[in-house]
Amino acid sequence: MRVALTVEQSWTSVPGGTARASIELARALQTRTDVDVIGVAARHARPAPDEWSPPVPVHHLGLPRLALYEAWHNLRWPPVESATGVVDVVHGTMIAVPASRAPLVLTIHDLAFVSHPSHFTSHGIRFFRKALKLARRHARLITCPSQATLAECQSAGFESDRLRVVPWGVRVRPLGDGQLERVKNRYRLHRPYVLFCGTVEPRKNLRRVLESFRALDRPDVELVLAGPRGWKEDIGDAIARLEGRARWLGFVPGEDLDAIYAGAAVFAYPSLAEGFGFPVLEAMARGVPVVTSAGTATEEVAADAALLVDPLDVDAIAGAIERALTDRGLARRLGEAGRARAATYTWEGSAELMAGVYAEAAGGASP
Repeated sequence: MRVALTVEQSWTSVPGGTARASIELARALQTRTDVDVIGVAARHARPAPDEWSPPVPVHHLGLPRLALYEAWHNLRWPPVESATGVVDVVHGTMIAVPASRAPLVLTIHDLAFVSHPSHFTSHGIRFFRKALKLARRHARLITCPSQATLAECQSAGFESDRLRVVPWGVRVRPLGDGQLERVKNRYRLHRPYVLFCGTVEPRKNLRRVLESFRALDRPDVELVLAGPRGWKEDIGDAIARLEGRARWLGFVPGEDLDAIYAGAAVFAYPSLAEGFGFPVLEAMARGVPVVTSAGTATEEVAADAALLVDPLDVDAIAGAIERALTDRGLARRLGEAGRARAATYTWEGSAELMAGVYAEAAGGASP
């Protein structure tokens, strides 16, 4: 099968988990003999940054991103095939719904804009609502990275027989000799630290993470926040109130982030809403004890290999972090269980499931 995969996320200012998913999925699909994957994106003056460069040949449509998305959503034009030539399946890897003549597979990572609309801009809400309407009409199959997202899609009106769960994977790059110490020195990580990794935006629940760390009263431990600035969230004042016990590093390149994960004493990620939760899986793969949210997709990913908390309860978050910091036996058990759990999430497994979805879509009836 010849499959066109949208990779536009690689050019966005905050690529995030959706870009990582499309890149790693494309890389895993490339190793298969039953799928020929090509990328498709909007018009760009420059290649994607090295950190986010798609691993497949990319064909570019004639419009810049915003114009392309508006044309797709309002005119159902231009078709993907105008850049790629004939394909058997088009896979839209984010909620922008491509125009195509071929069967459309669409990945919906989450529907947080439905459950937490105040966390998004008014323009974003309008765009997402239009995308949902188009997805119901045009997508032959919808893939979701978790059962939690599948349930959200069912509540949003998608028929169950069009929904498929394809969990994402994790790829752990081994640290080089001395890499951990070099990175710790580069970022001045001289104390034990609790790590959060993710875009600074409201649903990541960073204010409660900072409040919980303030309640810990542990001057020997630092809170380290790694991730790019997003939208509708300013944590500067909350960091300042911790008087040197917390730092925001901003965007951290992948190689440095690998070492920062590996050196953490605890990983704290009590997000309010997730479609999957890459950071939780990445921390577990490094053997770091994890504190994350009950009742979201991160609980589904972590299962019993993490401490699960009510993300609205600051005392519960603080208590779980304190347990993971002080109970060495618990931290060791969580680390071992996390590694074992993370090992079950592979990109090869994701590619196997997705190739099956493509075959099903190519052979099915039009929506």
